[in-house]
Amino acid sequence: MKQKMETENIMRKIKIERVVLNIGGTGEKLEKGFRLLEVLSGKKPVKVKATKRIPTWNVRPGLEVGTKVTLRGDDAIEMIKKVLPAIDNTLKERQIQKNFFSFGIHEYIEIPSMEYIREVGIMGLEITVVFTRAGRRVEKKKVKRGKMKNMDISPEEIIEFLEENFKTKILRKIKK
Repeated sequence: MKQKMETENIMRKIKIERVVLNIGGTGEKLEKGFRLLEVLSGKKPVKVKATKRIPTWNVRPGLEVGTKVTLRGDDAIEMIKKVLPAIDNTLKERQIQKNFFSFGIHEYIEIPSMEYIREVGIMGLEITVVFTRAGRRVEKKKVKRGKMKNMDISPEEIIEFLEENFKTKILRKIKK
C-alpha cells in the first residue's frame, strides 16, 4: 500500500503576524487620530514619540508625533477584511515589499462599516500588514539562535496569498 504524500510543507506556510494602523500628527490632530484608531480597532492605541531632532519640521526628541495600534490573530484578519474594500481590494505591486505590504486610506469614511465621527472630522490613516512563517521566532531569540534560511516571504508569495484569501487584485507595473 503505497500512498503518495503530496502535502505542502507546513513550515513554509505564510501567516499574518500583525496589522499596524497608524496616523501621524501633533497636537490636536494627534488627539483626533488617537480617537479614530480607538473607534476603528476597538483597542487602545499608543502614542509614538520622536527620537531624532528635525529642525525643519520643528520635531524634537520626546515630542509625540503619531499614534498607532497593533492587531494580531483574528482581530488582524478581521481588520484586513474591513479595510481592503476601502481601496476596492486593489493594491499596486510597489506597495508590496519583502515580508509586508502597506497602503493608505485617504479618508476613514471610505471604509464600508465606518460612519462619520464629528469630533474627529476627516482624516486618513496608514495600514501595514506583516507576514511570517512558522519557526521565525528561532531566528529572533537570543539564546540558541538558529541560522534560518529562506524565512523571508517574497512579494510574489504575498501576492499569491492575497489573491487566494482576500480576493485582492494586484496592479502590476508594465515593463517596457
